[in-house]
Amino acid sequence: MNKVRKSEIPWTRLDDLQRMILEDLLKQYRIEELSEEEKIDWAHVWRRLKPWPDSVEGLTRLKRKYIVLPMSNGNVALMTNLAKFGGLPWDVVLGSDLVQHYKPDREMYLSAPFYLDLKPDEVMMCAAHVDDLQAVRSYGLRTGFIYRPNEYGGGPVEVPDKAKPGEFDVVSASIVDLARHLGT
Repeated sequence: MNKVRKSEIPWTRLDDLQRMILEDLLKQYRIEELSEEEKIDWAHVWRRLKPWPDSVEGLTRLKRKYIVLPMSNGNVALMTNLAKFGGLPWDVVLGSDLVQHYKPDREMYLSAPFYLDLKPDEVMMCAAHVDDLQAVRSYGLRTGFIYRPNEYGGGPVEVPDKAKPGEFDVVSASIVDLARHLGT
């Protein structure tokens, strides 16, 4: 994504970037026996990620009062398939391919207010990443932090972000907790 953001390569959908990475890995490890169908299946593995255990319940509660959508670096097809696979109750899908930018580009963050015909301060982005929320806040959107202790698999590679009450508009322990904070 950074190569796209830095104009080192032309705009490329996330599904296609993942296929490029897969092709590089197959060459690196001299794996030659995969069929085209198997390569597509591997490149589309993100479409089959299981949601966090609280996601469906929390998003369903939020949907009673709010428009619920992902603001994702994933493309529309990836995110639509992800929703179908995981039972995610999104109202609409916004993907990076609609604006041909990746977060943290301004165009990506402002796509939700634009496509929903809302003012930036009428949109809240919720995430487990402090940098993402700080960037989106700089463009006038509201922010909701969701703590994910296992964001990086619970291993020693990276430590999940934490936020203190007041650091963002809402700081929550889960999506269900976020829904409670927002009155749903």
